[in-house]
Amino acid sequence: MTAALKLPSLLDEKQDWTVDDLASLPKDLRYELIDGRLILPSPTFFHQEVCAELRSMLRTHCPSGYLPVIDVSLEADRRNEPRPDVVVARIADGLRSPVPIEGALLVVEVVLPTWHFRDMQAKVKLFAKAGVGSYWVVDPTFDGGVVLTEFRIGDDGYYETVNSTNRVFTTDVPYPITIDVPALTELRAEYRRAESEQ
Repeated sequence: MTAALKLPSLLDEKQDWTVDDLASLPKDLRYELIDGRLILPSPTFFHQEVCAELRSMLRTHCPSGYLPVIDVSLEADRRNEPRPDVVVARIADGLRSPVPIEGALLVVEVVLPTWHFRDMQAKVKLFAKAGVGSYWVVDPTFDGGVVLTEFRIGDDGYYETVNSTNRVFTTDVPYPITIDVPALTELRAEYRRAESEQ
C-alpha cells in the first residue's frame, strides 16, 4: 500500500530512468522503459484481442525452439526495457524476465493513437540497434482498415520498410507467415458497431 502511494511522486520527480531504477517499482507494475522514459501503458480490450489474434496467426509454422508470446519485457540496454505487444522468442528463455532481446526473431507492436510516435520512431531505432531482424507495426487507426507495416534490417543496420498493407500479408521472413489483416479490420468494425449501439 505504501509503495503505491509513493509511486506518483516518484514518477513525477524522475526524468531519466535506467533498468537499475526499475527495482524500486512494484513487481506487478506493467511498464516499458524507452530511451530512459518510463511508460505505463493502458491498452484497450480491442488492442489486447488484436494481440491475441496475431499470436495465434504467428504460431502456424513457428520454428522449433521458438514461440510467439504476448506482453513480455525484453532486456536491451541500461536505458531500454521494451515490452512489445507480441514477440517471437526462444522457448529456452521462457522462464526469464526480462527476456534477452538477442533471442527475438520478430517483434510486433499494435499501435494505439497515443503510442504512434513511440512505435514508429523510438522503437524502430531501438529494435534495429539491438539487431532484431524483423519488426512489424500493426496500426488500427487508419480509416481504410488496419495496416501492417513490415520493417527489416538493411545492410546498413537500419530498418527498411519492406511492405505496408491492409490486405492479407504473407512473408517468408523470419519464417513462413500469413496474417489475415482484413480479419483484424473486421474485428475493429465489430468493436465500433458495439460502441455505436450503446
